[in-house]
Amino acid sequence: MQFDENFLQEMGLSSMPADKKQEFLNYIQEELEVRIGERISKGLTDEQLQEFDNLTETADVAAWLEKNRPDYREIVNRCIEEMKQAINQNRAKLVG
Repeated sequence: MQFDENFLQEMGLSSMPADKKQEFLNYIQEELEVRIGERISKGLTDEQLQEFDNLTETADVAAWLEKNRPDYREIVNRCIEEMKQAINQNRAKLVG
C-alpha cells in the first residue's frame, strides 16, 4: 500500500496542514512496520527470527514469509485496516 496524498484523500485528510502531511505519512509507515513485525514474529522461534533478520533481498523476504508465515498477507491487511479505523476515529484531531 502506498502512503501518499491519495491515501490522505481516501482517509478524508486532504485538508491536513501541509507541513504535517509528510510527517504523518512517515508515522503511519513506521507504525505499521512495527505492528506488522510484532504480529508476524509471534510464534516464530529465535532461530527463525534470526534467519529473517539476516535476509536482505525483497524476493528472499517474500519467499521466507510464504514458507514460515503463510498468513502474513492477512496480518498486513488486518494491520492496515486497524490503522485506517484509528485514523477515521481521530480524523477531526488530525485535520484540525
